[in-house]
Amino acid sequence: MPDEARYNHRMDHDDYMRLALAQAAQARNAGEVPVGAVVVLDGVVVGAGFNQPIAATDPTAHAEVVAMRAAAALLKNYRLTGATMYVTVEPCLMCVGAMVHARIRTLVFGAIEPRSGAIVSMTSAHEFPALNHRLEAIGGVLEDECRAIIQDFFRERRMASRTGDPEPARSGPPPRTVEGRSTD
Repeated sequence: MPDEARYNHRMDHDDYMRLALAQAAQARNAGEVPVGAVVVLDGVVVGAGFNQPIAATDPTAHAEVVAMRAAAALLKNYRLTGATMYVTVEPCLMCVGAMVHARIRTLVFGAIEPRSGAIVSMTSAHEFPALNHRLEAIGGVLEDECRAIIQDFFRERRMASRTGDPEPARSGPPPRTVEGRSTD
């Protein structure tokens, strides 16, 4: 690529989704479900995150929430008005709610999540009539790559459980117990 073209390259949905996929790879490497997200405002990535509820011992530490927290901290504002969220998998109801509260303008996701996706799969949460903010949703960006990373992760876990291999290493503290019973 000529120098001029390299410096004038404008990132597009595919480019930002590749950054989200890199975040998903970090989740996978940490033993978490591989979902990644980035928040972009005016062409600049202002927040990034990957799934980490196990390591963070936080059920809300989904990639989207982690990315929005990072963006809000950087911008010193809980409102992310005008921002675009890129996420590898269709968000759940909690994450869509958080995006509405943060005033995300556009959501771009890769693969659908048939069980808990709250944009096109189980519901269209971003279109609830009572909401005071609407976000645009665009799905299917780098869909095959986004689907592959999550399917490969679960395929590997199933194979490991069949062969008796221990689960892939996970970060974070060991599972907690209460009176000898697991709380995980």
